[in-house]
Amino acid sequence: MKLATLRTPDGTRAARLDGDHYVELDAPDVGALLAQPRWRDRAATASGPAHPAASAELGPVVPRPGKIICVGLNYRSHILEMGRELPEHPTLFGKFAEALVGPTDPVALDPASAAVDWEAELAVVVGSPVRGATAVEAAAAVAGFAVLNDVTMRDWQYRTLQWLQGKTFEASTPFGPHLVTPEELPGGTAPALDLSCVVDGETVQSANTSDLVFGPVALITYISRILTLQPGDVIATGTPGGVGHARDPKRYLTDGAELVTAIDGLGELRNRARAVSVVPA
Repeated sequence: MKLATLRTPDGTRAARLDGDHYVELDAPDVGALLAQPRWRDRAATASGPAHPAASAELGPVVPRPGKIICVGLNYRSHILEMGRELPEHPTLFGKFAEALVGPTDPVALDPASAAVDWEAELAVVVGSPVRGATAVEAAAAVAGFAVLNDVTMRDWQYRTLQWLQGKTFEASTPFGPHLVTPEELPGGTAPALDLSCVVDGETVQSANTSDLVFGPVALITYISRILTLQPGDVIATGTPGGVGHARDPKRYLTDGAELVTAIDGLGELRNRARAVSVVPA
């Protein structure tokens, strides 16, 4: 099953992709749908108004997650090629909902940063409350997967040892296009999917999600030891090698650059980087 948050003239609606149409569901967005009891059954059987997929406008698949937890240094081959040892525990940091944009929305290039970089990632969306999960419970808590690009302001990220300030600039993080439930994917809750990032027609990142050091189930198990994960929470699982900051010379997104982030079976994000003027509140 593929779910999306559809933008309509009357506001957003959760929707199920049926062939070449989106069918509206009884929830304002996918996050609200996941908070409903028996959301899988409701999503599978609902039959609301239909919208042609070709002309549909989508928002972030979960527009306002309660938590967005991100993972750093989580692709095995990338870590080893950098001469580092594989980590014993996940490196975690946060992002806020204001950073999210839809799968075709502009990515905002804030004038405060001169080093805006790309990071293609597999996103895990939580579908039920989970705390102190076993591996079996963690797998059952996976609602599905989506594509996310953890666009990063490197000059802000490395101002201090804490990364948050470079990771959550407003309107910088495309997320979507769909939530795809595990039974649709090879590997289920441990999906083995090709991932890529293309900037202005050049493939800059290419990997497979089977190379994650800490997969979706391990991450939910670990994070749920710290706090309760709730329906609609998002875990961004980390990015492989190929980011612009690691290149020689370094390369960053510029105004008008096209950023395409794709994962087999999940779809693609196709966004233009756009310079913006920020007016103080």
